[in-house]
Amino acid sequence: MLERISDQHDHGKTAGEAMTGPAKAGAGTAPIALDAPKSTDDTTNRKNMALLIQLRWTAVIGQIVTIAFVDQWLGIALPILPMAGVIAALVALNLSSLVWVRYRAEINNRELLLALMLDVAALTCQLYLSGGATNPFTSLYLLQVTLGAVLLDARSTWSLVGLACLSFAGLTVAYRPLGLPQYGFSDPFSLHVAGMFIGFALNAVLLVVFVTRINRNLRKRDANLAALRQHAAEQDHIVRMGLLASGAAHELGTPLASLSVILSDWRRMPALTSNPELSDDLFEMETSLQRCKSIVTGILVSAGEARGEESSPTTVTAFLAALVQEWRTTRPSATLYFRNEFGTDLPVVSEVALKQAIFNVLDNSAEVSRDWIELAAERADDRLMLSVTDRGPGFAPEMLAQLGKPYQSSKGRPGSGLGLFLVVNVVRKLGGVVTARNNAEGGATISLELPLATLAIGGSLDG
Repeated sequence: MLERISDQHDHGKTAGEAMTGPAKAGAGTAPIALDAPKSTDDTTNRKNMALLIQLRWTAVIGQIVTIAFVDQWLGIALPILPMAGVIAALVALNLSSLVWVRYRAEINNRELLLALMLDVAALTCQLYLSGGATNPFTSLYLLQVTLGAVLLDARSTWSLVGLACLSFAGLTVAYRPLGLPQYGFSDPFSLHVAGMFIGFALNAVLLVVFVTRINRNLRKRDANLAALRQHAAEQDHIVRMGLLASGAAHELGTPLASLSVILSDWRRMPALTSNPELSDDLFEMETSLQRCKSIVTGILVSAGEARGEESSPTTVTAFLAALVQEWRTTRPSATLYFRNEFGTDLPVVSEVALKQAIFNVLDNSAEVSRDWIELAAERADDRLMLSVTDRGPGFAPEMLAQLGKPYQSSKGRPGSGLGLFLVVNVVRKLGGVVTARNNAEGGATISLELPLATLAIGGSLDG
């Protein structure tokens, strides 16, 4: 069935209808639910700033535990009050950062750099009060530098490296020496090595934990950007197809008008109207011509170049009933069953793009299941659920895996495989989703799920 839908544009009688969907999608009333690249970067920066805040809380707890252990257990005198002041400053910084991040419109590279520089400054103050460069916890500078290399651009990273190096160099000449007690430490160097081991282990654990989480954020950002580029390419493709369809509609307008005049003249010729067979042929020609003109008008309406009765207010039930009636009238050889379980009716604006998308699905279902097609309409909370079911051969697995991708067709014809791609994009522009599945009893189902607020008059479900 996927093959059938993707090849809709190959059939001359429905090519115009397949085109009207994307044209309308290019100027749809509902914005597509996509973030711009700037927003994607901002979301990632917010997550990374949150990780830096969590790291700062870890640093506060670690410093409290370490100071208490060194002062009370090892008996090494520390300037408790100044070091407690640095911890209090970190707590105040974190609390203010939480409020700032919540109300900040965006977070950029400069602000991440400032946060890391403040962390380096706090570490430098604590090291200055506890032995300077002789303190084994100087290795924690590498944690800040590594985080900077992951989070910041090259210029900012080197700025952070410079600050860390200057801070370390300053601690070699200016610091408060640690006063080791005269008893209990037969080998002070062993104590230093033990401290270096603790600092190394702490550094390694924090690096693995936070760099892993930061990389996860960055991978999500890259995935979002890749999706945005894919959507942009698809939208560009749709715009080009819409322009092509609009141009074709303008070009077809003149010959269709000429044919209409000729048929009108033939209708007034007794030699033709007196012959029943010729009269029937003329009627069929006029019907087909009117349908061609309707298709052309629909293309122009979708492209925003004309306005007609298609944009008039209606209701969900009336919209679907008219759609089913039109499809049955113009496709008399197919059998369509309509099951309306929507419930209480709702005022909506007649959406030409949605109608053409549904026509696209129905037409392709009719190719392999002409004797039985079902269109079902249901309501799930504030969403309209439409499904088209047939008794055809169903989807090939490889087609299901590429649902909504352009040029996915097994027929091998140049340019084929756009029908479902257009349907997916029309529905997506209306804020909905398209799904496809094979049924256990045979056949397949295409489901269109749409938010009613997109279709409701005035964008409100209150009517």
